[in-house]
Amino acid sequence: MDFAIGSNLLNRPLIMGPLVGLVLGDLTQGIIIGASLELIFMGAVSVGAYLPPDVIVGGVLGTAFAISLGKGVGAAITIAMPIAMLSLAVGNLMSIIFPMIAHYGDRAAKEGKAGGITLSMWSIGLLECLRRGVLCFAGFYLGSAQIEKVLNTIPDKIISGLEVSANLLPAIGFAILLQMILSKPIIPYFFLGFLLSSYLKVPVLGVALFGLILVFIMTKNNAKNANSVVVTTSQEVDVDDDDF
Repeated sequence: MDFAIGSNLLNRPLIMGPLVGLVLGDLTQGIIIGASLELIFMGAVSVGAYLPPDVIVGGVLGTAFAISLGKGVGAAITIAMPIAMLSLAVGNLMSIIFPMIAHYGDRAAKEGKAGGITLSMWSIGLLECLRRGVLCFAGFYLGSAQIEKVLNTIPDKIISGLEVSANLLPAIGFAILLQMILSKPIIPYFFLGFLLSSYLKVPVLGVALFGLILVFIMTKNNAKNANSVVVTTSQEVDVDDDDF
């Protein structure tokens, strides 16, 4: 669906995790694991010739195995990345077929056949959905026992360490976000929100609404200042014209 109607990010672990949890009867764990995997795969975007790991298959199977086996976030992270890389390798094999279909669409475009263009477009999309669907179904149906054996061989200390690191990921994500947007004019407002939340115990929604009011006031003041500058400039121009 994400590829058919535009890139709306419905295939991200943040969305797929809760859906998998809902199907398996543990929505809460699906939300927790999906959010953690989203932070892991946040940088998995295609740039140039780089193909990222398959976020969809890795996220779905990682969440499904972790919930069905009664494991936590650490197990999901351990499972998701290798599966995503394996799915990417299968996707590379499918890339041999896709150019043939695309060339058929090119020939149809030259001949003015709209039906051929539509057929080539939907064929690639359906094959890609079929590939991921088969991998998710076969992987979950056939691989549960093998995955459980692998997880049982991993020491509990490593799994616990992965769970602790997963809890640190939100802080790392906020730090990366602040690195991109933080500037000297914004720093006072950042600490204002921190003080409101930490010392005055204002909830997150209250801090957000307070920030929204500040933005509205600042926008109004900036608009008034801009209008006053325009009026002053126009008056100076009129005085100069009177001299002539």
